[in-house]
Amino acid sequence: MFRLLSKKLRRWQILSSKDQTQTKPDRSPVYLSKNLEGNLQILREVLGQSSDVIIREMKISSDSNVDAAVIYIDGMVDRNLLNRDILQPLMFNLQLIKDHIRQNHSSLIDFIKSSVLTVGQITGTEDIDRVISDVLKGHTAILVEGVNQTLLIDAKGWETRGIEQTTNEVSIRGPKDSFTETLRTNTTLLRRKIRDPRLTFQSLQIGERSKTDVAVVYIKGITPDSLIEEINQRLKRIDADAVLDSSYIEQFIEDNPISLFPTIGYTERPDVTAAKILEGRAAILVDGSPMALTMPFLFIEGFQNPEDYYAHPFFASLIRWVRLLGFILSIYLPGVFVSLKAFHPELFPTPLLVSVAGAREGLPFPVVLEALLMLMLFEVLREAGLRMPRSLGQAVSIVGALVIGQAAVSAGLVGAPMVIVIAATAIASFLVVPFADIGALLRLLMTIVAGFLGLFGMIIVQLEILSYLAGLRSLGVPYLSPVAPLNIRGLKDTFLRAPLWAMDSRPASLNSPDMRRQSPDQMPQVPKTESNQGGNQ
Repeated sequence: MFRLLSKKLRRWQILSSKDQTQTKPDRSPVYLSKNLEGNLQILREVLGQSSDVIIREMKISSDSNVDAAVIYIDGMVDRNLLNRDILQPLMFNLQLIKDHIRQNHSSLIDFIKSSVLTVGQITGTEDIDRVISDVLKGHTAILVEGVNQTLLIDAKGWETRGIEQTTNEVSIRGPKDSFTETLRTNTTLLRRKIRDPRLTFQSLQIGERSKTDVAVVYIKGITPDSLIEEINQRLKRIDADAVLDSSYIEQFIEDNPISLFPTIGYTERPDVTAAKILEGRAAILVDGSPMALTMPFLFIEGFQNPEDYYAHPFFASLIRWVRLLGFILSIYLPGVFVSLKAFHPELFPTPLLVSVAGAREGLPFPVVLEALLMLMLFEVLREAGLRMPRSLGQAVSIVGALVIGQAAVSAGLVGAPMVIVIAATAIASFLVVPFADIGALLRLLMTIVAGFLGLFGMIIVQLEILSYLAGLRSLGVPYLSPVAPLNIRGLKDTFLRAPLWAMDSRPASLNSPDMRRQSPDQMPQVPKTESNQGGNQ
């Protein structure tokens, strides 16, 4: 049923996007004229009378009276760069510009670009829409009387947040830097991790109003071309007013829009993003968002942590099993307790059954309602702890849980065993952060099913979830890879984390053109010494 609804919704989205594309009128470009005042009038009409739009008119040659204008957004440009490398060269090199005007007036704009300005990145254009778009992005535009071309100078400089430690993905042994809200800073962080000339940043703008800069990151020759084409098609299909965060794009391009499980990963760590790109995946960076999207995203990635690859493989494998066990407990523990108490009390050991029955004596609610009440109370405390200031959030969540739990038991509303079950569930739910949200929904679903159908109903729902996961795709890659379909070589980094020297190939499910990640047979060997050689003789 879920698959049928998903397919119908997906088909409706594709048809509606095609209709919008076909009915959207094509706008012919508007070009600059040689009349400076006319060009400025058009720009004033489009940009409005906003106080932060600065139009600085000047003369760049006193004898020839050549008028010019500099346009920029106050607060989005580096003022020192503007004054030192743009305005000052234009206004103090009058004799140099005047001599050039006498010789060749037609190439004045090119002369200013090549011999007057002392900034790095300068581009020329005749398209007014391009001028407006770049000025709104923080560029500085120079218009000259008698020239139907403008110079766009990259002089951006606004207040930004510096590179800080990660807040959501805590690092113990690995790198501690995190992405920021500035796109160019994030691309630099990735470039420092991967100094491969084939590392590609493919830029585009999304959002009719916001004009948000988006970069698709991949390595040519490692990431499949079909994957990049599919991502570009999905991005170009987005027709929205604004994209304010990477989560906007995630909801537009995911394979199954009604899927409970995430099919696109996200991270704030440059090292995680770099590692996934090196495996053959692609990443999406959004200007204004400190989160990078990675795709394809598989189910097993939710249990992987960057610390796994910095720690010893035996310990990393143990911790990965702990996460898997915690995820299972966080989903099934309340439902199993409810089903055993309501339908299968004979499965309890006799001493435990007597203890649980004694604790529930005199309680007014049935066990399923008691479990749902405690689960909802836990979600309320968790949300309050997340949304409140950090200094108060931890105190509210911890003290609130202790006080309310103890008060509920003392008042005879819930039993002490239920409080223990919900507390264990709450702790286990934080082990797998990528699946924390879906875990809350599945936990409530399993508890409700257990209250009506017992263990039999939970098994039926679990089989339906497994069949749903087996048919789920992430950018065309099976969601349960490499377990289903089974790939023996891919199991090196699933339930166990093999040593780095053993993982010499990239995941087969990604279909990378270059499957070799490193040279094989790099297992460390015991060095041969004279004593060992003599003993062998």
